Amino acid sequence: MSNDKVKIAIGTSVYSIFGNLTLAIIKATAGILGNSFALIADAIESVSDIFASILVFFGLKYASRSADKNHPYGHGKAEPLVTFLVVGFLLFSAVLIAVQSIKNIQTPQTTPEPYTLIILGAIILIKEAFYRFVNRRSKETESSSLKADAWHHRSDAITSLTAFVGISLSLLLGPGFESAEDFAALAASGFILYNAYLIFRPALGEVMDEHAYDQLALQIREQAKKTEGVMDTEKCFIRKSGMKYLIDLHAIVAGHISVREGHEIAHLLKESLMEAFPQIGDVLIHVEPDRYEELDSGTDQEK
Repeated sequence: MSNDKVKIAIGTSVYSIFGNLTLAIIKATAGILGNSFALIADAIESVSDIFASILVFFGLKYASRSADKNHPYGHGKAEPLVTFLVVGFLLFSAVLIAVQSIKNIQTPQTTPEPYTLIILGAIILIKEAFYRFVNRRSKETESSSLKADAWHHRSDAITSLTAFVGISLSLLLGPGFESAEDFAALAASGFILYNAYLIFRPALGEVMDEHAYDQLALQIREQAKKTEGVMDTEKCFIRKSGMKYLIDLHAIVAGHISVREGHEIAHLLKESLMEAFPQIGDVLIHVEPDRYEELDSGTDQEK
């Protein structure tokens, strides 16, 4: 993976850490002073976001290490493992919010202060902006853990939105509807659980080397045929490791050439692919002889 991608990913995780820290303080303060558990629940999720972003930061640092004797394929698999931990934080915060919401629903509540709506409105806009920024960076770097961090921001924006709706209802409907924001917080916990699954599933596929890169495989095969000596390709297997891809490619060459010539073509092909696709970390080329050429040769000998 390029150093530029690593710097972008790590720098983005630092922004997330300080952004979540600032918003957690604002939410907790406003929630306590404004009698809003929905805001306090939001602050709890932001605290989990802080730890999740810290995990992403250290995970990216570790995953960016070069291959060594004990890790010939690099350290990229640390990324989806960190994503699993991030999902764990999401699950913990969802359960904590759900349990506290249910307790609050069963006990008398005080109507939240109206100014909490202004704070929530600003938080929603800020968190959505954070999501778009981090998600764009995750696409640029092809980082699964950064994508998980982005979805943390999106889930935070939606929990804030449900809190906004809940507080609005309790203020508009008046006495007897004070628990509306607690129902909103309960609904938010359900969304967090669903979001955790959406983050977990692709990370699991990455660990299991699941093939989900048909478009990239097609591009690689098209590029391979541009290399002199490569007649076609037979198989193309792709694994993702951190922010890079590991490719196993079967290249078809003329059956009559020497082993040395086939070896040279394989090296040219690898260099061509590495240059055309910067996201590729390594390519393993398996040389296959052209079977049609062998059949034609056999027919000529019979004649």
